[in-house]
Amino acid sequence: MIALIQRVRQAQVDIENQTVAKIGAGMAVLVCAEHGDTTEQAIRLLDKLLALRIFSDEQGKMNLNLLQAGGQLLLVSQFTLAADTRKGNRPGFSRAAPPAISQPLFDELVSLARTRLPNTQCGVFGADMQLSLTNDGPVTIPLHIAPDTDPS
Repeated sequence: MIALIQRVRQAQVDIENQTVAKIGAGMAVLVCAEHGDTTEQAIRLLDKLLALRIFSDEQGKMNLNLLQAGGQLLLVSQFTLAADTRKGNRPGFSRAAPPAISQPLFDELVSLARTRLPNTQCGVFGADMQLSLTNDGPVTIPLHIAPDTDPS
C-alpha cells in the first residue's frame, strides 16, 4: 500500500459542496492499494501511521505519535498515488489495484483505524472529492508498505 501522510491543523473532504469528513489537528492520509496488497499491508500501514512520531513535544521536537498528541485521523482513497510517470507525459495507473480489491482493503483500513481511534474520518471511495487542508509544518511523508517477501 502507498500512503501520503500530511500533518495538518485541519482537513476536510467535500463532495458536491457537502462536507462528508472533517478533522482538526492530526493526519490527513491519502491511501492507495496496489496489486498484491492484503489485509496484512493494511494492518502494517495503520500500525505505522499510529506509531509515526511526527508531532511536537514540549521542546518542539517531533517525538510524539498521533495518539500521544491527541490528534485526529482522516483517510482518503487515492489511486493516483500509484502513478507511473516513467514514460511519456500521461501517467499510467496499472500498479493500482482495481476497485474490487482496493475498496474492501480501504474499508478494512478505516474499520481497523476506528477500533483504535474511534473518531477516524474518511472520504468516500471512488467519489469525486475535494480535499482541503492546512498542512502543519509543512510535514508531508510518503510511505510504501510492500508485501513482506521474507519467508522467515
